[in-house]
Amino acid sequence: MVDFSSIYYDAPPWDIGRPQKEFVQLEEAGEIVGSVLDVGCGTGENALFLAAKGHDVWGVDFTPIAVEKARYKATERNLNVTFLTRNALELRTLERTFDTVIDSGLFHVLNDEERPRFVTNLTSVLHRYGTYFMLCFSELEPGSYGPRRVTQSDIRNAFDRMWHINYIRPARMESRRLTDGIHAWLSSISKE
Repeated sequence: MVDFSSIYYDAPPWDIGRPQKEFVQLEEAGEIVGSVLDVGCGTGENALFLAAKGHDVWGVDFTPIAVEKARYKATERNLNVTFLTRNALELRTLERTFDTVIDSGLFHVLNDEERPRFVTNLTSVLHRYGTYFMLCFSELEPGSYGPRRVTQSDIRNAFDRMWHINYIRPARMESRRLTDGIHAWLSSISKE
């Protein structure tokens, strides 16, 4: 995985200072339920939003400075969120399961060898019938800005066993640099 430490000394393009609208809409629609793990939480905006809505939320990121910033925000906003420095490829070390897992921009930075390992670790932290919501760059995004693009086939292949794909739909990932956002896929995938 890429080392994002130096990027977090400034404000990365994905750190928009608020939750991604796709996760706000999922919560408003009642799709995000129970306890939540935000994997690759960055500075915690999605996790903090969900905690403010009453969810028991943990956020993990392998970049210590991002986790430090997330903890600061939680204290400043008086929200109870557990933020931990963890590698998404070692989620089983959390020794806890959740009803919902959200991912805003993690899956698309994983290489082909890391994806199966991530999915295995995801299995260990999600309750049976729990749902994983993934927002990732789509191959429909033109140019070379940002991480590699993900196709619907990439998603289906990664979650071909022990998972049910509820939907993969076009979405927009908000960015500080691109006012119209980025072509993305929003996936709802449940553990069987």
